[in-house]
Amino acid sequence: MTELVEHDWAVHTEGGRLFARSWSQGDGLGNGKPPVLLFHDSLGCVELWRGFPEKLARATGRPVIAYDRLGFGRSDARHGSLQGSFIADEAVVNVPAIRAQLGVSRFVVCGHSVGGGMAINPAASFPDDCSATITMGAQAFVEARTGEGIKLAKAEFAEPENFGRLVKYHGDKARWVLDAWTETWLDPEFADWTLDDALGRVRCPVLAIHGASDEYGSTEHPRRIAGTRGAMEILPGVGHVPHREDAERVLDIVGRFLADK
Repeated sequence: MTELVEHDWAVHTEGGRLFARSWSQGDGLGNGKPPVLLFHDSLGCVELWRGFPEKLARATGRPVIAYDRLGFGRSDARHGSLQGSFIADEAVVNVPAIRAQLGVSRFVVCGHSVGGGMAINPAASFPDDCSATITMGAQAFVEARTGEGIKLAKAEFAEPENFGRLVKYHGDKARWVLDAWTETWLDPEFADWTLDDALGRVRCPVLAIHGASDEYGSTEHPRRIAGTRGAMEILPGVGHVPHREDAERVLDIVGRFLADK
């Protein structure tokens, strides 16, 4: 088995320093197959991808890059509430900075939950450079199930033991991380948000993976993301985190999807 090279990066943006980590087979990030850029969920960070990036690099034969968004994990803190455009904004500042500093030209995007929506936006903004898009448990709009799931999670994180799990990965940024998720998505002004505009500008192949039992979104989300040109995989017995709940199947699906890209 080929040894993977793991490397940590400090990526400088106008908003602060991002922490990033890459996994590659030693031939660099800009050589060979386009690397996969991972976008984490609303409470996530590089560490919470656990072993998935390394497994993905082996399954696809591609470099994989994951990073902590500003305010999360080991990246610099972020202050204030999120703007309603925060999902689209990720493609404007942070993705170009990562590509420039890590020397990435063509790329594949892959995101989980809100990270799936964030992945759609670079695909839409850089159609000549993005060769494929993958979403896992992503939201394409705000539905009742989304809000209900977030309200339940908010109540659970009111327990000190549960909140401590966030502190473990986000340190003194944990309160901001939780509020940025719950208060943004539960804000009535965010209720009309959709991915429709960005989806209409995507030109590369799209794969939407979704758990049949996802507690934050119905299967209407992957249907809308896949549209008429993309592929959709609904996983029976799987909830909101397909890459953790059924990792081997997800890796197989993604590996086959990316084989010719």
